[in-house]
Amino acid sequence: MTDKDVRRQIHDLDVTVWVGKSGLDAVVDELSDQLGDRKLVKVKFLRAARGGTTSEELAEELAGRANAELVQTRGNTAVYR
Repeated sequence: MTDKDVRRQIHDLDVTVWVGKSGLDAVVDELSDQLGDRKLVKVKFLRAARGGTTSEELAEELAGRANAELVQTRGNTAVYR
């Protein structure tokens, strides 16, 4: 799959995991489960989850906890595979 194909899939992908005030602990298992069923999963980091950190920092931490590969972050959204 080329980078162009991946970018097209990411663009068409709907957000299926939201990280809110409960933080990353609440979504680690959900992300892992969804990655078992799908090639790519889009995650949105809500303002309540960010607190004093950036979305990029949260995205990297979530990738490590869920044993996922962080494909892209843009704004408050991240994509994993």
